[in-house]
Amino acid sequence: MKHLLNLLAAVALLVWGTYLVRTGILRVFGANLRHVLARSIGTRPAAALAGLGVTALVQSSTATALIVSSFVGQGVVSLATALAVMLGADIGTSLMTVVFSFDLSWLSPLLIFVGVLLFIARQSTPVGRVGRVLIGLGLMLLALRLVSESTAIMVKAPAVRALLSSLSSDILLEITVGAVLAVVAYSSLAIVLLTATLAASGAIPLDVAIGLTLGANLGSGLLAVLATANSTVEVRQVPLGNLVFKAVGVLLAAPFVGLWLRYTKPYLLDAQTAVVLFHLSFNVAIALIFIAWVHVVARWVEHWLPKADKSMVAGRPHHLDPSALATPSLAISNAAREALHQADVVETMLLGMLRVIKDNDLRLAEELRKMDDTVDQLYSAIKYYLTKISREALGEEESRRWTDIISFTINMEQIGDIIERILLDIEDKKIKKGRSFSDAGMAEICELHARLLDNLRLGMSVFLNGTVRDAQKLLEEKARFRDLERAYAGTHLTRLAENTVQSIETSSLHLDLISDLKRINSHICSIAYPILDSAGALSHTRFRQVLPEERSQPL
Repeated sequence: MKHLLNLLAAVALLVWGTYLVRTGILRVFGANLRHVLARSIGTRPAAALAGLGVTALVQSSTATALIVSSFVGQGVVSLATALAVMLGADIGTSLMTVVFSFDLSWLSPLLIFVGVLLFIARQSTPVGRVGRVLIGLGLMLLALRLVSESTAIMVKAPAVRALLSSLSSDILLEITVGAVLAVVAYSSLAIVLLTATLAASGAIPLDVAIGLTLGANLGSGLLAVLATANSTVEVRQVPLGNLVFKAVGVLLAAPFVGLWLRYTKPYLLDAQTAVVLFHLSFNVAIALIFIAWVHVVARWVEHWLPKADKSMVAGRPHHLDPSALATPSLAISNAAREALHQADVVETMLLGMLRVIKDNDLRLAEELRKMDDTVDQLYSAIKYYLTKISREALGEEESRRWTDIISFTINMEQIGDIIERILLDIEDKKIKKGRSFSDAGMAEICELHARLLDNLRLGMSVFLNGTVRDAQKLLEEKARFRDLERAYAGTHLTRLAENTVQSIETSSLHLDLISDLKRINSHICSIAYPILDSAGALSHTRFRQVLPEERSQPL
């Protein structure tokens, strides 16, 4: 019983070490990895190589699938290109399996010692996150040695030998067991390494180890599908296409396992080498076979999982993918996309508001007021999603982006509330009472509305791109809009003095409306402050320095 617990603890340590390495790499290089992938997938072979490199670094084809899926959702790459990336990603994980199959146990104490020192000294910095990666690598090497020692003792027990021998006659059972283990461990890399170690110690026959390896490959594809089950259609398409590659590959390879062993066994030094090289050759063969057929598989997947109609704002999918929370840079990107979705709804409300004012359309006013509920729901969803992202895992730039998204969504939510109140005032004070603005008053409202719409679109661009020049331009618009509001309030009072009947009837509504439009513009222009503040382009105070000779003058 003690040796069994030692084995289970060693397996758990191997899985945990793999997790530490994966999350540590993503926290250090997450944003850069996304940029590398985005720049390196112009052709299918280049996409496969990019997937190979990134996955070899993060040691998780599932993480690569999430990153690439976000590109598909944004329309940056096609589904076929994303599937080509996944073919390379599977080769990347198998290459790391080969590396870890070497006897590197002597490195384990050094990696853990250095990693702990770096992590404790600079925990919330990139240096500390590199230390986390080193700790994970050290634990993986330590775990592999513990697995080898535990199995060497356990295989001597007659009961264990009898149990393991039951797997030697059924390739389907071996594949099933390997797939289940990969899903439970959340890592095909860990299971293949475990299988190779068990085969090397004589715990399981080589043909059983090969069957388990095939199952681990199938399990890795199934794992990505399960991890993205609650995600948007675009996110689920990439893992499903990769699972098709895995499933077809296993079906093709399973009948030839015995043939492969017969011809390659004389050239292999030991069972461990045979397992990891079979794992590598399996994924290389799948990549070579399917690289020319990714467009066909993409069409199958698009037929099985059709995208939602995006012609209407209400029909657009949400981008808050729960499975991306393990990759902070990807989760931040998803939250930013959802914030822009919220801004799109606000823009629709703003556009419709002028039509209500002009056409007295009560039905449209009601529809627009219902949209404010959508804006509020999106705000709550984005806020809750961001709170689930570990702030410790964010770098300085990502942490600043986290704050920018929160600020942006708050402003959009408040704009939606103001528009809703404007619509209620228009209904009560204008439409139901049969009143109308004067021609001059209506022209002023249209002018302010046009400027407001332009500023909203500029604000969305500032939020998306973060350029200082556009942020400065947006802040300049705040002063212009304030001057216009004051000027139009003055001209309205002039019309009152001239006893213009329409101006007298709608005076209160007109002044409240242009004041509310100014408030909306202030919320829009607030988007510029974080950008300018981070660039050092904001002064500490807006008060003009008073000259000594002016201090004694009366106000």
